[in-house]
Amino acid sequence: MEIVLIKAAQLILSLSLLVIIHEFGHFLFARIFKTRVEKFYLFFDPWFSLFKVKKGDTEYGVGWLPLGGYVKISGMIDESMDKEAMKLPPQPHEFRAKKSWQRLLIMIGGVLMNFILAFIIYIGILYAWGEQYLPTANVKYGIEVDSVGEQIGLQNGDKILSVDHVKVENFLKIIPTVILDKASAIQVERDGQQVDVEISDEDLALLIKSKGVLSFRLPFDYKIAKFGKTSAAKDAGLEVGDRIVGMNNQKYEYSDQFAATLKDSIGKQVTLNVLRGTQEMSFDMVVPETGMLGIQREQDLEKIFEFKTIEYGLIESIPAGFKKGINTINDYLKQFKLIFSPKTKAYESLGGFISIGNIFPGAWNWYSFWNMTAFLSIILGVMNLLPIPALDGGHVMFLLFEMITGRKPGDKFLEYAQITGMVLLLSLVLFANGNDIFKLFK
Repeated sequence: MEIVLIKAAQLILSLSLLVIIHEFGHFLFARIFKTRVEKFYLFFDPWFSLFKVKKGDTEYGVGWLPLGGYVKISGMIDESMDKEAMKLPPQPHEFRAKKSWQRLLIMIGGVLMNFILAFIIYIGILYAWGEQYLPTANVKYGIEVDSVGEQIGLQNGDKILSVDHVKVENFLKIIPTVILDKASAIQVERDGQQVDVEISDEDLALLIKSKGVLSFRLPFDYKIAKFGKTSAAKDAGLEVGDRIVGMNNQKYEYSDQFAATLKDSIGKQVTLNVLRGTQEMSFDMVVPETGMLGIQREQDLEKIFEFKTIEYGLIESIPAGFKKGINTINDYLKQFKLIFSPKTKAYESLGGFISIGNIFPGAWNWYSFWNMTAFLSIILGVMNLLPIPALDGGHVMFLLFEMITGRKPGDKFLEYAQITGMVLLLSLVLFANGNDIFKLFK
């Protein structure tokens, strides 16, 4: 329960920050062009608000429905659907009385602020923490794969050489690169020879739905750091600090070999060979249905692998932060494109608030929080640029039409377009969150 609350707190804080920044972008440009802003709200406030205060012409408040936020700009058809105000003649302070290029800047102000925020966060992250990753070339024992990895043709011990004959520097970016670039093959070294593992559309569909398809292979070393809530090893008499050195007097070179033998022994009695201090001991146990011991191993990956660390000064972090932001936008656009591909079925992985909340770690970590916030800021910016009425992109689409043709869409048309857009957005929200709920019961 504590983990859920920590994830929820990070999600709420992150989204609140992003909503405020986004709406401030609209607010700022509206004020620059002397357009009246009637409301500036974090969260929506149907029927009542949790807090509100009026300063000048603007009411600032916090609503009770945490699905976003808004600024209500005078003389604009938006989610408030204030039809009565639109029947009156345009006033100088209203949105509809402003020049088309001014209205365009007001509408893209929110998206602009989201992208600027993401760049600033990435600059700050690189300056404060730098960048650390495991180079693919340093994964010296090869990879360890799950059932999906085996299904697409990878094997434990394979060493990744390239993806479509292009080297991937960061090991953790191998699978994202395969998915986002729709790779046709992964080149691996297997038993001293180069092998092409071909990737089909069906394989891509499996990779999109799966987690932890491959990881780095670890040498066999099972020193117990702590036990899980249920632990067959603890029940058998093992203690924290014990080191498992074998099973049934058999030694193992790699951890995955030991794990595979455990799964093959489900329901059977085995003997764990244990080193406690300098004393060799044996413990009998029946392997549970999970095929796992219920322990957490003590391991220091930095002693096993050579990680690469890049540190940035303040000046160096600025171009590096912009580059990271642009690469993240590019990768997200590739992800978004996959949703419309029926072959990969990426739309089945579309998630709502539960999926978003789960990207945050279960323990509060500022590095992860700011990384996730920057990523969500980019998502919010890209999504708001979609040419759907009720989104900023929909308003921009109509404004560009007006600027090109010299004809302004009628208020009645904009009203119906707004309603259509809101219905479409609500459907997407229901679909995404329905996917989350379906996954919980699957």
